[in-house]
Amino acid sequence: MHPTRAAITAAAVFSVLAALSTPATAHADGPGDTITLPVDDALTALPVRDEDRTGYERTKFRHWNDADHDGCSTRNEVLLEEAVTEPEQEAGCLLTGGSWYSPYDDTYFSVARGLDIDHLVPLAEAWDSGASTWTAGEREAYANDLGDPRALIAVSAASNRSKADQDPATWQPPATGYRCTYATDWITVKTRWQLTIDTTEHNALTSILTDCPNTPIEVTLAR
Repeated sequence: MHPTRAAITAAAVFSVLAALSTPATAHADGPGDTITLPVDDALTALPVRDEDRTGYERTKFRHWNDADHDGCSTRNEVLLEEAVTEPEQEAGCLLTGGSWYSPYDDTYFSVARGLDIDHLVPLAEAWDSGASTWTAGEREAYANDLGDPRALIAVSAASNRSKADQDPATWQPPATGYRCTYATDWITVKTRWQLTIDTTEHNALTSILTDCPNTPIEVTLAR
């Protein structure tokens, strides 16, 4: 006996309702999968582990490369992408003119050399929370991640060097209005690369998010 059209429709509706009622999680099959979930849930999904910096050297994360061989390094690719006023691009990807905004300290720049390209989750922090077990190629991909605009950010050299390799437990952007975005992006990058967090970092992020909207994040997994 074949099912009726009404029975098929009812089953379809039930399936949709079941999917909508299923809690969002950060679990997916692997690299290339895109997940969407509230930032509070994304934070909860990150494994909490002690950090270990044994063996870390910055040179283990090769950067800045030119992955697409267009003559522009990762640094210049970020500067071109984030420019408020587009710079002139000369031979060798030399950038002249242009302007940029540093959200860490709410400051504008008209000279590219006043900016650093910050790994939002620093290289040392990535090492501490999982990258120590990666291949050299995976660490190079992390250090030059142009696949998600939240991974690398053009900021003032002063703010970047003040931050250094600290996590949100010991450093937050001087521009207080940017802190919700910073915490959300931090969690997004850690989710993208399947990194862990330690207890003090988890507590700091939880505290920051208390005053922030539970924004949904969408992220494509890199690992």
